[in-house]
Amino acid sequence: MPSWQLPRVEDGQMFSSEQLSSQPVLVMFLAVHCPFVKHVEPELARLDRDYGERLSLVGIGSNSLQTHPEDGPEYMTAQKRRLGMGFAYLHDKDQSVAKAFSAACTPDFFLFDSNCRLVYRGQLDGSRPGNGVPCDGTDLRAALDGVLAGEPVSTRQLPSIGCNIKWHPGAEPAWFG
Repeated sequence: MPSWQLPRVEDGQMFSSEQLSSQPVLVMFLAVHCPFVKHVEPELARLDRDYGERLSLVGIGSNSLQTHPEDGPEYMTAQKRRLGMGFAYLHDKDQSVAKAFSAACTPDFFLFDSNCRLVYRGQLDGSRPGNGVPCDGTDLRAALDGVLAGEPVSTRQLPSIGCNIKWHPGAEPAWFG
């Protein structure tokens, strides 16, 4: 897992990867305005309730505020409160953490085992806005359950689909596009 240090949206206090316990870690790249994130918000809150005591969950907002001010810390804080999410929600103003992870979209999920090895990077489930598939976190929950049980996580991992991370104009990563 890349090393990082970012401010929490609700109070600006710095939170770093070094502060995480030796539990598995789920890092989620999110955006307030994204219709794909809005679609999965209830499941994100359920994941927090169902898994929050057994692993570390971290949400990160990396969208450019130059182009998408509605994804700023004050809106992220409101989203967190509205959903009752207890996990650390962090703002990546310079987008360095999104680049370090090679995050591509919102939502984008990265699950690390207790040794900080990436074991899952994939979709929450097959649900998309308007497709009629229930949003239940099937794919991600299977990976979470496996890592928590000390079992191998399936290598069959479908990528997340969502809104592209909104990079600062002219600062897109070389691999983007």
